[in-house]
Amino acid sequence: MASPSPERTWLTMPELVEILGVSPSRVRRLIEDRQLLGRRRDGVLSVPADFISGGQPLSELRGTLMVLGDAGFTDDEAIDWLLSEDEALGAAPIDALRSGRKTEVRRVAQALG
Repeated sequence: MASPSPERTWLTMPELVEILGVSPSRVRRLIEDRQLLGRRRDGVLSVPADFISGGQPLSELRGTLMVLGDAGFTDDEAIDWLLSEDEALGAAPIDALRSGRKTEVRRVAQALG
């Protein structure tokens, strides 16, 4: 699997609190509930900015994360897959999700399992 492109923007907890307009504990709950995914980068929990749309977690993300989890992906593997160019999609899956190609992304994700 390709590694994610380095030019993606990552948001830290204070940035997520501000953008989402919720408390840090609510941000952690969104991650626990798999509405968002994050990872520690240089010791700081961060979430890809692409996982947020209109001040909310990207609505198509949660179901896609469930499909990836069912396919055996760890959270880090799911993040890497979502942010990396996928040959079958001709784009990074997160970009395909953001452009309305949810069904296609999930079909590709299921085939990986």
